[in-house]
This record gives sequence, C-alpha cells and structure tokens, in this order.
Amino acid sequence: MSKRTQTVILGAGPAGLSAAYEMNGSGSDIVVLEADRSVGGISKTVSFKGCLFDLGGHRFHTDISEVSRLWESLLGDDFLTRPRLSRIRYRGKFFDYPLTPMNAVFGLGMIDSIGILWSYLAARMFPSKEERTFEQWVSNRFGKRLFEIFFKSYTEKVWGIPCDELSAEWAAQRIDGLSLSVAIRQALFPERNGKVKTLIDEFRYPKLGPGMLYDEMMRRIRERGGQIETGTRVTGLYADGNRIHSVLTEDADGNGAEYPADFLISSMPIDELVRMIRPEAPEHVLRAANGLRYRSLVSVNLILDRADLFPDNWIYVHTPEVRLGRVQNFGNWSPFMVDHDGQSALGLEYFCDEGDTFWNMSDTALIALGLEELEMIGLAKREDFVDGFVKRTAKAYPVYRGAYREYIAIIKDYLDGFPNLQTIGRNGMFRYNNMDHSVLTGLLAARNIPKQKNDPWDAGDHDTKGV
Repeated sequence: MSKRTQTVILGAGPAGLSAAYEMNGSGSDIVVLEADRSVGGISKTVSFKGCLFDLGGHRFHTDISEVSRLWESLLGDDFLTRPRLSRIRYRGKFFDYPLTPMNAVFGLGMIDSIGILWSYLAARMFPSKEERTFEQWVSNRFGKRLFEIFFKSYTEKVWGIPCDELSAEWAAQRIDGLSLSVAIRQALFPERNGKVKTLIDEFRYPKLGPGMLYDEMMRRIRERGGQIETGTRVTGLYADGNRIHSVLTEDADGNGAEYPADFLISSMPIDELVRMIRPEAPEHVLRAANGLRYRSLVSVNLILDRADLFPDNWIYVHTPEVRLGRVQNFGNWSPFMVDHDGQSALGLEYFCDEGDTFWNMSDTALIALGLEELEMIGLAKREDFVDGFVKRTAKAYPVYRGAYREYIAIIKDYLDGFPNLQTIGRNGMFRYNNMDHSVLTGLLAARNIPKQKNDPWDAGDHDTKGV
C-alpha cells in the first residue's frame, strides 16, 4: 500500500471547509485548523438568547452550478426561498434599492432629480478618461450627483478612506454590469433571466442561517474521518527548501502542537501567512505583506421586544450623521431565526480598523451607541431593548488601496516557490470575493492534490458577482 499523505488546511471558513469536504476520501488525511471556536468564518451563525444572528447577512445565490449542487446536497429542503427587500435610509426617508424611478423622484424632490438626470447625461457625454478610482468608476455610470447622494457616504463609512483613494477595481468586482440606465430599465421592464445579480429580487437562505450549512459540512467531514481542530491558532510554518513541511499551533490553554504537512491549503490572511514562514521571507516580500490593509467589522446584535419593525432584509444607512452602516433584520431573512413571538433580532454593522478607538470600545458602550443611532434614524426605540451582544471580526474586508496589486504580485511570486502550498478564499487571496467564489477556490485547490490541475486564482473568471 502507498503511504498516505497529509493535507493541512488553515481556516474553517467557506473556502477551507469546501476544500476539506472535497478532499475527504481522496486518499489524503485531512486536518483543518481554525483559530475560532466555531466554523464558518465570517459566514458563521451565532446563537444568543433564543435568536440566531448572521454576521453580515449572506444571500445564497450563484451562477456556479457546482457550488449550487454542493449547497443543495448539504441542506436540501432546509433551504428557504426568500423575497429580497433592501432599501437605503437617507435624509430621513427610505429609497428603494434597486432603484425605482418614481420612488427616487418623490423622495429626493424634483430639483435633485433633475440634477441627477443632467449629471448622468454629462457623464455619458463627457466621461472621465480614466477609471482609476471608485469615484471615477461610479460617476461614469451614474453621474456625479447620484454618486454623491447614494454612494459616497456609505462607501466611506465602510472603507474609512475617501472614494478617490479606493480602487475602481472594487466597484468593477462588486457592481459590474450595473449603471443608472440598467437600473431604470430593470425597474420599468423587469426581467428574471439575465438580471444583474445586484438586482435580484429573491434568494435562497438556510432556515437557521448560513452557519447551518457549515456545521453540516463539518459534521460530514468528521464523519468521513477528517480532523477539524477549532480554537487552534497557527504560530509558525516551517519550510525545508521549497516545501512547507510542518505547521506549529497553540490552543487556548497555551498547549503547542506540530502537524506534518505534505500539502498545505491556506485561507488565513495572506500577509499573516507570509510572516509565519520560516526561514523568514525576503525583506521585499515582508514589506509587501506589511503594506496590505484590511477593514474590520463590529456587529452589534440586539434583541428588541417589538415585532415587524420594518419589512426589509437589510437597510443601508447613508445618513452621514450616524456611524452605523447597515442594519440586518434576521426575522425577515428567516422566520426561524427569532424564537420568540413579538420580538426582533437586529444586526447593526459598523466598520473600523482593528485596534482603533471604535474597535476597543466596551460592549456596553457599543450597544448603547447602536440603540441611540437606531432611534436617531427612526428604525427602533431604546425602550424596546431586551438584550444584546457584540461580535468583532478582524480583517473582514481587504482594502483595494494604493499599491496593493503590486504587493500581491510580489507575495504571489514568492508563495509560488512552494509547490505544495495553495492559498484560497477572501483573505487567503486578498480578494473581495463572494461566498460562492470562496467555495469555488476551495474546490479547485482540493482537486489540485496531489497534482496541480487548476489555479484557484483564476476562479474570478467565473461570474460570481453580487452574492
């Protein structure tokens, strides 16, 4: 009998678990190492006082057939088909998203609406000759005035930088195919097939949140002999020549362990991966790794003693007077997310930098701020508060700023020197992809063992936008 190999997978989010699931039964022993105590990454579901909270809100919608089949095989009838309703809160009013012309006209008023039309026509006749920044990309497709009203404030909340410093690549990746003319045409003449994914009006969702799917994936991996270690932090990766041969870890009690690795698949942040490798990476590679920037997510999760607060799945908060970026109403994602009649479970999303003043605020202060801002914008009242908790997610979003593409090219060239190492997922590739895209990178990486057949970095060629 041939010697069994061991594949070590770093991270138990959508990408890492999908790689492990695909590899089970392949002839390689599987070990998944996850720093958190639960699986799912940013797509996990958190249970609190009889309610379920999704970190960020995750629609299950994809044009990638193999990802769709995988999801269906895992949950089947536990998927719900849900109507999508999302709106923008701005100037004390709600605006439909996707755009509906009459709603925008009545909400903004005739003067602003005429200004938006003229601005759009000017952009079509005299577009910016370069599309280097997010501001240029959006203004070319929507006009400067609409950019200032409906894109600028929210985008700068999310990223913490001016829109003229954010790369156009982010817009092209997230809202490709959408423009003012497309949005109006879809509003006037709805079409279900061929619709831009940003505009879809229904989606699938696990009845108990996305964590339900990843918990089931973990159960099946373990059932088939795979090993998943949660609460296990990677402390070092050791190379012998051009191969990574072992992974060092530490658990919550400070106990260390070493895992031999014939193959390594990593979804951990790519900059951390580089800094873990011993012998140490060259100085120019470490500089590139240190040049990458991330945005972190603080979720303030609240149970309120009032049902039917608003009908939306989520609301974008463009009101510049509050720091709040987006509100999720989980009972509208799935009625099974809220266990008590007459209550609502809300997720308030705030964006910050790991370790900054906002990140370090106490949970009590963050909950108080969330309640205050909800009341300011007219979505809920503080007196209805029952209980709540805060969840901090570091490095939730890679920031497309400055020379990041040059940094990634340098890092990728260095990591390509280890043929038994592959990087996958959002943080493993420093790519603001969607959940189905992350799953696909995991599947492709798994199929590359023992012999490389696919490049997960090419997975972006699939049409996965808008999930």
